[in-house]
Amino acid sequence: MTLLVLGLLLFLGMHSVSIVAVGFRDLVAAQSRLGWAAFYSLVSLVGLYLIVRGYGTARLDPVVLYTPPLWLHRVASILLLPVFILFFAPYLPGRIKTATVHPQLLAVMLWSVAHLLANGTLADVVLFGAVLVWAVADRLSMNRRVGRPVPGAPPSRFNDGLLIVIGIAAYVLMVTWLHKAWFGVAPL
Repeated sequence: MTLLVLGLLLFLGMHSVSIVAVGFRDLVAAQSRLGWAAFYSLVSLVGLYLIVRGYGTARLDPVVLYTPPLWLHRVASILLLPVFILFFAPYLPGRIKTATVHPQLLAVMLWSVAHLLANGTLADVVLFGAVLVWAVADRLSMNRRVGRPVPGAPPSRFNDGLLIVIGIAAYVLMVTWLHKAWFGVAPL
């Protein structure tokens, strides 16, 4: 559990600089945009590595906090479908991006809630709960800071259709193969 918590502190800590110290981030990035990007990426990757290792280790000796009923697994599966669409929305600007304002943060929130509904171990609550709290805090902080531009396709009336096709394809790929291959658990 220590590795998981340390990984979350590193990963979410780096991703929280914009929430708690936007002036510091801007100052450091102004001195060396490449240096800041390299540091940010390195710390985030180390954090992600520790999260994966820590979560994997914690799953070997689970501490069960609650046992979700089987029907919540189906609810979680339904909640995860828009996650893939919303996650890619910033890169294909259209009505979906406009309506959701911060679609990736919404995707992270839905992803976290879905996993909390379907999993009840201490490691699950720590991981998905921490990510949910971070996403809500980041979403709230977006109201008082200027968002950075996201590189992507130019706005088009076809982007939403393309986005839905890509999102559904990614969802199908994840539930039929990737989730089992990457995380050792078949979601359905």
